[in-house]
Amino acid sequence: MNSISANLNIMIKAGEKASKILIRDFGEIEKLQVSKKGPADFVTNSDLKTEKIIIEELKKAKPHYSIISEENGIENNKDKNNTWIIDPIDGTVNFLHGVPHFAISIGLKSNNEIISGLIFDPIKNEMFYAEKNNGAYFNNQRIRVSKKNEIYNCLFVTGGKIEKEPDLPFRKSGCAALDMAYVASGRYDGYFQKNLKLWDIAAGIILVKEAGGILNNIDLSINENIKIIASSPDINAKLLEKLTNF
Repeated sequence: MNSISANLNIMIKAGEKASKILIRDFGEIEKLQVSKKGPADFVTNSDLKTEKIIIEELKKAKPHYSIISEENGIENNKDKNNTWIIDPIDGTVNFLHGVPHFAISIGLKSNNEIISGLIFDPIKNEMFYAEKNNGAYFNNQRIRVSKKNEIYNCLFVTGGKIEKEPDLPFRKSGCAALDMAYVASGRYDGYFQKNLKLWDIAAGIILVKEAGGILNNIDLSINENIKIIASSPDINAKLLEKLTNF
């Protein structure tokens, strides 16, 4: 196992600490699921609690770093070159319905480039992380994107609205962060989606890159309406061909 940087270590600790609340709250959801009102307010509260813990932990270690997060918005601190990008629960709709497919996502942007990322699925206890020039890992094992090159043997993943359904084997999972982590680890062969927010994909960008994948050009200075196409190099050209109108 490669040695990891102090920053990634902080991210992992923050993710693990926050996940304890998510696991407990997710257990409660299943009870709330059957009530008339449903668990919407409860989930908003989980989101806020989780984010608060993550931010507290990161700030303890790096008080001057700036922060972009889903619930809190943008917080410019002394150090504007280093920014934590946080999504406390990516896959909120799944979480809300008691579907165990959601993740904590934390990325670190330094001088307009994502240099480390963590995606943690607390229910399956699956942790994906990567650092610039240091590879991508899943629970301490090195990961690589898939090597398939026959498009109909592949499995792709997407989310959101699709105007024109592409001629591809694909599914929708409802969690952008895990979609990208799964591309990085070779479970999916590629991922495409529009109208994303920066916190959905920040950690995923470095994971896919460090696992040997290819991504379209993403402007990290904008926080929303991001379009992403990520895949292994072996299938990228064929995927782009199928997504010409995307």
